[in-house]
Amino acid sequence: MRRGESGANALLGIDKPCGMTSHDVVNHVRRALGERRVGHAGTLDPAASGVMVVGVGQGTRLMGLLTAERKRYTGSILFGCETDTDDADGAPTVAANVPERLASEDVARETLARFVGEQDQVPPAYSAISVGGKRSYALAREGKTPELAPRRITVFSATLVEIASVGGQLAWVVDFDVSKGAYVRSLARDIGRAAGSAAHLVALRRTQLGSVGLDACLSLDAVDAAHDPTEVLAHALDPVAALGVPVRQLDAMEAADAACGKALVAGMVCDKDGTLRAPRVGERVAMVFDQRLVGVWSCGGRGLACEVNFPAGIMGACA
Repeated sequence: MRRGESGANALLGIDKPCGMTSHDVVNHVRRALGERRVGHAGTLDPAASGVMVVGVGQGTRLMGLLTAERKRYTGSILFGCETDTDDADGAPTVAANVPERLASEDVARETLARFVGEQDQVPPAYSAISVGGKRSYALAREGKTPELAPRRITVFSATLVEIASVGGQLAWVVDFDVSKGAYVRSLARDIGRAAGSAAHLVALRRTQLGSVGLDACLSLDAVDAAHDPTEVLAHALDPVAALGVPVRQLDAMEAADAACGKALVAGMVCDKDGTLRAPRVGERVAMVFDQRLVGVWSCGGRGLACEVNFPAGIMGACA
């Protein structure tokens, strides 16, 4: 085994604290496990906290497959001004009065209900979207105004948690269930305008990333306090559940072929509700042997072809 490789292959859920970059979290996991091959899916801004999925060893090769079509956040929307970043890190750009009616829960719920459903959203200027080959945030830092095309997103729900006071100013704390690609910062900006005022996001906590919730996450303090890598790895996520695809159980001979990336017969796959069926053309299938994810194959009609394989297997597959 090469230096810096522990032999662990897993997915972990980490509750990222505020004030850290996603890469900082990766470094903490590297130190705790003695493993340099650590990566993450679903970047969180330093000011945000909550669910991060971290891949260890061969688990890093799963990061590109964890698309997480839905995410949940709890965000605090502060009324009174907009900022150039749409959050508390930016400079104020627009100030506005805060009507007294915004302290009404009925008004808040009515306003939020208007944002539920499919819609076109203009992303924040300070985002990682590429504009003419350059990141939008880089252009914004140069004093330029990047032209960002609206993106089609879905807000599945926007539920008022409470009406609060932040620094003496009115704020709405909202639980958002949104599609991939949605910016809660942009929602805060647009909600402020729809409410007849101006607003920006002052706190953000991700509570769900795909199938992974906060209840499955380790705190970074627990990671740092671990005396042995096994204490951390005992909390490994089920990689099949994280992928959200049907399962094909392999026998020992098929597992040996899978380790070499060979094509396999379609067989029968199992959905998460326990239903057995034939795989559909174009469908991804999780290949499992001895409670380890050994790869992801796709159905091409005549059989299953390898997209990515994990010869050592990713631990924690409960399917």
